[in-house]
Amino acid sequence: MMVFLQILGSLGVFLYGMKVLSEAIQLIAGDRMRYAMATMTKNRVSGVFTGFLITCLLQSSSATTVIVVSFVNAGLLTLVESIGIIMGANLGTTLTAWIIALVGKFSVTKIALPMIGIGLPFFFIGKNRTKGLGETLIGFGLLFQGLAFLKDSVPDKDTVTGEWAGTLQNLIDTLGGHGYGSILIFLALGVLLTLIVQSSSAAMAITVTFALNGWIDFPSSCAIVLGENIGTTVTAWLASIGANANAKRSARAHFLFNVLGVLWMLVLFVPFTHGIEWLGSKLWGSFDIQAVGSHTAFKSEIGFNLALFHSSFNLLNILLLVGFVPLIGQIVSRWVKPGPTGARRMRLTYISQNMLNIGELNLPEAENATRELNSIIKDMFTGFQNVFDHPDKDLSKEVSQLKEMEDDTDVLTHDITEYLVRCSAADIGQQNATSMAAMLRIASELEEIGDSLYRLVILVQRKYEKKRAFSTEVTAEVGELVATVGKFIDFNSAKLFMDITEEDLREGQGLEDRIDALRKQTNKSAVKRMRVEGSDIKAELLLIDINNHFEKIGNHALNILQLSYYMHSPHEFPEKFGVEV
Repeated sequence: MMVFLQILGSLGVFLYGMKVLSEAIQLIAGDRMRYAMATMTKNRVSGVFTGFLITCLLQSSSATTVIVVSFVNAGLLTLVESIGIIMGANLGTTLTAWIIALVGKFSVTKIALPMIGIGLPFFFIGKNRTKGLGETLIGFGLLFQGLAFLKDSVPDKDTVTGEWAGTLQNLIDTLGGHGYGSILIFLALGVLLTLIVQSSSAAMAITVTFALNGWIDFPSSCAIVLGENIGTTVTAWLASIGANANAKRSARAHFLFNVLGVLWMLVLFVPFTHGIEWLGSKLWGSFDIQAVGSHTAFKSEIGFNLALFHSSFNLLNILLLVGFVPLIGQIVSRWVKPGPTGARRMRLTYISQNMLNIGELNLPEAENATRELNSIIKDMFTGFQNVFDHPDKDLSKEVSQLKEMEDDTDVLTHDITEYLVRCSAADIGQQNATSMAAMLRIASELEEIGDSLYRLVILVQRKYEKKRAFSTEVTAEVGELVATVGKFIDFNSAKLFMDITEEDLREGQGLEDRIDALRKQTNKSAVKRMRVEGSDIKAELLLIDINNHFEKIGNHALNILQLSYYMHSPHEFPEKFGVEV
């Protein structure tokens, strides 16, 4: 029992180090990683390279594929682009095996604790990226220390004694006594192990460590690695639940790619593993690193060969299947049918990885959802204009559609708010914290505009139903107000999340001032007409109510423009927005 707890504790240190390292890398390079995933994936080769690089940084292929599913769900990546990144992620995760293999050659504790010691001052006294650098060093140190603990916790097969050791070895011998069937048994164990620990890197750490200490031979450990390649796809599959069809297809593509690779490897398993052992003996002997004794050197070579097998298999799988990315896309597109036509807009879904917090990299999806919210507002305004300009038509169907749009703004605003709150639970950088706070306010302001637009639709509908007639002059005044509000909404749409200049702010302020002046002028004229005997007072009151809603829209639109400006100038945030920076 004590040995099991030591192994579990060592694995915990390793996983926690991986978590600290991953989140620190996001803090330091999250913006660049988001940019890379959004722009450096236009062809298969660059997509593979991007997936490889990001996985090497995050030390988790599961985290990378979950981010990919998230981006596909938000429409930031196409299905074909996502498949290239997933292929690269499979190669990037092999770095873990190489790190573990080196544990057999030298004592990583010689560098692990000094790395933590160097990183600690940066963690306590640093800010933003400097603090992230400290966390990165601490994460690497914990990861290396966890691997060292794991190596020491798993006893050497040749030196350990006791009933439990004999039972374990008998079980392994029994599983390995069925020829080719044993390969399939160990493959299934690899799948199960990855499902339990929810991390292919952790599963690989366990596999290599047991191989290094002589509990499992090289072919059996290779079969377990193949199972881990299948097991790691479950995380992305689970993450796609509740996402749109393309996100589900991306997760299925990950599964299909890995399964196809395992299938062809099973056909060539025996000659391939023999070839790796031959190549490994040649390469391992060329390293000028001293191992302690021939037995230790032999065990270290097994770790090296396993890392070589893992990398070679994934690299060959990419080379074989990268040319079939469009075909894989077609297969998963037939596998996952599109949603029903005419369906309501997709709900924003927070997609995360269980072991790691990827809040930093989820921000583009929140931005995209906010743009979608703004798009609904534009559609609502167009619908309002149509209702206003056609008093002689029965547009009850259009009014019902506008009500659905207003409901969509409420739901999407709630989703964005919940999503950003969950993202903020991560240890995010100051700039991203400011962006999240501003985005929350922008979503709220957009939702308020949606409410005002729907009230305007109801007021205009009531005007027609009650036959409240406006004179030609009043209709022209309202038309000018509508045009100015529309211009402001279009202006904001073009500037949303862009680098706003002070000139843009002045232009926005001018539009808001113009809306306010037109509202005052039109309301003042309405009050004068109400003083005239025989005037239609209810029509004038209705006009004033309409004008006041236009002013509210102008105020909200100006707030959105200012928030977009302050997102890029956080030190200038005014107190009126109530955003702490």
